[in-house]
Amino acid sequence: MKCPFCGDQESKVVDSRHSDDGQSIRRRRECMGCQRRFTTYEIVESLPIIVVKRNGSRQSFDRNKILNSMIRAFDKRKVDVSELDRITLEIEQTIQNSLEREITTDKIGEMVMERLKPIDEVAYIRFASIYHRFQDAGSFMREISKFLEEK
Repeated sequence: MKCPFCGDQESKVVDSRHSDDGQSIRRRRECMGCQRRFTTYEIVESLPIIVVKRNGSRQSFDRNKILNSMIRAFDKRKVDVSELDRITLEIEQTIQNSLEREITTDKIGEMVMERLKPIDEVAYIRFASIYHRFQDAGSFMREISKFLEEK
């Protein structure tokens, strides 16, 4: 690590601590040339994810959209928001770990439905009704029948 004071390339780590958010590591370093101390932060580099919407437009991935859609599906239902946050994080990590830098809203919707199904049947059906854009009662009933057959 290059010293910000004298430019020497050699330094040693004298202290390391996790940051409060757990997303980075703070390191105190001492320059081997001038013996001055400085702080560096080490973080995991994440590549941006692009979401391809149904109309073909593209936008940056926003985990809050997944969380908010699940919260709407659980309206007036008992759910621990930390559970929904855990699901959102799990989906985000799955997307980050894939080698793809683009993902469709359809794939994201399928991931959400897969995780909602075992938690709450009503929330699953609510989410599916929005995700599949049911136009009539028949399409809604087909989804419910499909759900009941898989149980």
